[in-house]
Amino acid sequence: MAEIVNLRQARKAAKRAGEEAQAAANRARFGQTKSGKASVKAEAERILRTLDGAQLEGAAKSDRIVSLIAREPGEG
Repeated sequence: MAEIVNLRQARKAAKRAGEEAQAAANRARFGQTKSGKASVKAEAERILRTLDGAQLEGAAKSDRIVSLIAREPGEG
């Protein structure tokens, strides 16, 4: 036989799990120090420079990526 499940408790558990995932994402996004954010940004820019330098021909598509990296958290 199937296990009896209280739907109210199941909904609350699912909501808690979703909220915890959102909280973890917010901690990762907003919980960094200024120097930590700067080092992550510098590393991303270094990687993009390396990729752009290895590109054979054509316009670099990394301009959009750099603009996305340069945005502050919370800007759309």
